Amino acid sequence: MKPKNIMYQPVDPYGVIIGLCLILAWFACLSVLLKWDFNYANPLVYIGIAIQTHLYTGLFITAHDAMHGSVSRHKGLNRKIGWITSLLFAYNFYDKLIIEHHKHHRFVASDKDPDYHESGNLFIWYWNFIRKYTTLKQLVLMTITLQVLRYIFPLENLLLFWILPGILSTSQLFYFGTYIPHRHGHKLTNKHKSKSLKKNHFWAFVSCYFFGYHYEHHDAPGVPWWRLWQTKH
Repeated sequence: MKPKNIMYQPVDPYGVIIGLCLILAWFACLSVLLKWDFNYANPLVYIGIAIQTHLYTGLFITAHDAMHGSVSRHKGLNRKIGWITSLLFAYNFYDKLIIEHHKHHRFVASDKDPDYHESGNLFIWYWNFIRKYTTLKQLVLMTITLQVLRYIFPLENLLLFWILPGILSTSQLFYFGTYIPHRHGHKLTNKHKSKSLKKNHFWAFVSCYFFGYHYEHHDAPGVPWWRLWQTKH
């Protein structure tokens, strides 16, 4: 059953424009990096990985905003953008993600929260998180895509600029968007059982598109990532 409590915000056209810009930036950056005859001694290689990782995170954050109806007030367009950005993020499937994410909001830091692990142990929690959201279908699709793309682009470029940034982005999303905000959440006394970064808009954006302001997100889940900083008092 799909969640019914999605909040559709009157944010058009900015949500759609920002979402499409992130998709286009990801494609543009990736297309350049995959054709690049690079040298590991060049520091731009590592800057490229960092930029692509950040853009990967932006794809997922856009999909996340779609789960809260804050990409577009038009339900069909909102879902399409959420579906596309989920798929680009290592073949995640929007219809599954939206159900699990709304469980997280409804049952935060409880045994019904699919994103929570009471142990608070970083590695155990991360392993359970990956196991929960990684499916055999994803692995098969990623493998097939890699084998096809290697006939077009160098395998080294694919591994370094397509596969690695996706893995790093997953770790980034987990650490800044799940682990830090909800660590020992069952012991927190606030109503959302969530921690929040201290006010630092630059770091909040660089680390995870303002989702370090996590109490604020749970308090106003319909606010898109690019307005979330405004809720931080």
